[in-house]
Amino acid sequence: MANPAFRDAERKQLSFLAAIEKKTLVWLAHRMPMWVNSDHLTILGFAAMFAAGLCYWAARREPLALLGVIAALAVNWFGDSLDGTLARVRNRLRPRYGFYVDHITDAIGTFFLMGGLALSGYMTPYIALGLLIAYFLLSIEVYLTTYTIGAFHLSFWSFGPTELRLLLCIGNIALFFRPVVGLFGRKLLLFDVGGAIGIAGMSLMLVWSAVRHTRELYQAERLP
Repeated sequence: MANPAFRDAERKQLSFLAAIEKKTLVWLAHRMPMWVNSDHLTILGFAAMFAAGLCYWAARREPLALLGVIAALAVNWFGDSLDGTLARVRNRLRPRYGFYVDHITDAIGTFFLMGGLALSGYMTPYIALGLLIAYFLLSIEVYLTTYTIGAFHLSFWSFGPTELRLLLCIGNIALFFRPVVGLFGRKLLLFDVGGAIGIAGMSLMLVWSAVRHTRELYQAERLP
């Protein structure tokens, strides 16, 4: 399996909180106990995402479980964001293994999160499914770009995973107090409105990125 020719993709993180997040993660990595490694953090982040889905499901009967979602997302940020930083700080890099494990657990964890949200009663299952599909399509675009262009985009339009977690936490607080909103003379679930906006936003990101990268690859491999 050794591949000395393998070259790690360039990481592009241009989100609002990228600079302060990087400093925070490096600070945390230098203070982590030596018995903790990147695999432990990856497992922690995945378990937290699974817990967030369970909390959404439980919120159908007990709204206080929405606060559990916020706690689980905070733990997910800690594990999912710190695992790679810890490996870089300790010079224990495994580029292919780390990339694969990190993103397959992200995909499965997001499935659990959206599944719990669909069962929560706070979002229509069709909207949750649409969000999941839009997320997977955008993820596929990111992974194809990483393979064909060698650039791994961690954010779109200044929004990355951390900003999305914060938005979801803020949404949970609003959801606790006002799960239904009035819009265009109709009563709608707050998260249905937010989910529809999320689907539209990710769809626009997908189209914009696909067109831009298709053009870039066409120019790079123009036939005579």
